[in-house]
Parts: sequence; structure tokens; C-alpha cells
Amino acid sequence: MLRRFLQGGALMAVVLCAGPALAQKKQGDVNVFLRGGIGDYTGDLGDLASTGPLWGLTLNLQPTTFLGFEVGYEGSQNKVSDSRLFDAPSLVRNGGSALVKVSPPFLTAVRPFAGVGLGLSYVDVRGAGEGLYDSDLMEEIPLALGLEFNTGGLTAGVRGTYRLLIDQDFANVTSTDDNGGGLMDASLTLGARF
Repeated sequence: MLRRFLQGGALMAVVLCAGPALAQKKQGDVNVFLRGGIGDYTGDLGDLASTGPLWGLTLNLQPTTFLGFEVGYEGSQNKVSDSRLFDAPSLVRNGGSALVKVSPPFLTAVRPFAGVGLGLSYVDVRGAGEGLYDSDLMEEIPLALGLEFNTGGLTAGVRGTYRLLIDQDFANVTSTDDNGGGLMDASLTLGARF
């Protein structure tokens, strides 16, 4: 009986001592953060759209120190200044994207990264502009560069993303087959690590 009690006590001590060490080593595998910043269209549409606010929520999984996966929601709003319209519309974009991120394996507290992925957004044209601008879905290829600062249970960062727009049918009149466009943004991130 005494032997089983000692074995149970030893097992309990190992679990109690190893638990915090394992949790500390694993912290940071999952990050959830908010994004806020500014964005603007490039190409043909960039000549007409103004810089506007950008917002989002992202879930980042970091299975290794050099490879990460992100899924997230993002929205933005850009005013259009078109001389053909008395009351210019706003382009309100809501969508989601998934990215694969790579970073140097030896940097974890301050982690630079590059990422590429796929995205899908719905651009809602609000205001005047019927016939010139129509609400539509657009496919995107996001390319991201950034820097994350990780400490304990917190994460923060800065990032820039260029989204190559596969189609921009919401602005058929302003775009041509020869001149594509994209969406460029800069944002700050703040969140929690688990």
C-alpha cells in the first residue's frame, strides 16, 4: 500500500511539474488578433478610389517555428471620386482569406514573416453609381509581409498586404483587360496567444 502511495505521489509530482513547462513551451501555437489600418486600390480603380479604413479578425496556427497558417475575416471601405457622378459611391468590401506563412525558425519573440494565400471578397457598392459600379464577388491572391512581436500571452505586429484581384467586375467601366489592379493595405495587429 505504501509503495502504491509513493508511486502515485511521484507520478502526481511529475505531472504537476511538467504541466506548466509543457504549457509554457506550447504557448503561442494559436494566436487570435484584431487588425486595423488603411487600404487603397491600385491600377485603374486606384485612380478613382480614395484611401480608406481597414479592419479584420484573424486566427493564426503556428505548428512549427517557421511555418504558420492563417484564416481570417477582413473588411474595408473606400470612397470613389468619379466626376461622372454627383454623389460618389463607397466600395465596402467584406471577405475572408487563408494564408500560408513562413518565417526564420530561430526568431520567435520578434518574428518576420512572408505569406501567400487565397481570398474571396464581396464588394458592396453603396450610393449612386448604377451602371458604372455593381456589387460583386471578387477572387484575390493575398501576398503579405510583416513583423510580429510575441511575449507571454500577447501578440502584436505590423503588416502590409497586397491583394492581386483576379477579377474586379464591380467596376467594369473603369477596368480594361490590359490593366489589372489590386488592393494594398497596411495594418497593426493586437491579440492573444494560446
